[in-house]
Amino acid sequence: MTATALLLIDLQNDYFAGGSAPLTGSAEAVAQAAALLGAARTAGLPVFHVQHLSVRPGASFFVPGTAGVEIHSAVTPRSGEALVQKNFPNSFRATTLLADLQAKGIKHLLVAGMMTHMCVDSSVRAAFDLGFKVTLAHDACATKDLARGTTTLPAGTVHDAFIAALHGLFCEARTSAEIIATLTPG
Repeated sequence: MTATALLLIDLQNDYFAGGSAPLTGSAEAVAQAAALLGAARTAGLPVFHVQHLSVRPGASFFVPGTAGVEIHSAVTPRSGEALVQKNFPNSFRATTLLADLQAKGIKHLLVAGMMTHMCVDSSVRAAFDLGFKVTLAHDACATKDLARGTTTLPAGTVHDAFIAALHGLFCEARTSAEIIATLTPG
């Protein structure tokens, strides 16, 4: 099997009920991500947690030093699991992620996270451009309604459109259960 790692993107408190920027379906998505994380740990896969820190002036969520910036308790990093902090949507931009993955010989990424249309999309496309094979757990991702002018696209439509755009060339989009079924205990 190709050297595989689990990449969890921005599963942070602000994206959940009570947070500064709650997403549609975030509770369901983190439950799927937690199942995937449990299976990855059982299989002995390296796990990389990505945490967004908003450093731009006037940021309203993921503000350093707040509870909202913390990783959700369902997917709390364990000792030995990498925590990569970023300031841009692309998890590879100005971070150690690429070097960390290369140091472990990783060629295949299992990806879950938030927001589908922003950081997940940016990171999956970047991973593809960097030569990684990517499997995206589409049910372990969440997003929000998007508006342009007088048109608002519901979160479900946004999510489905971005998954459809990524699937095929940039990644293989599968359910968490389908991915878990391919993992064997290490």
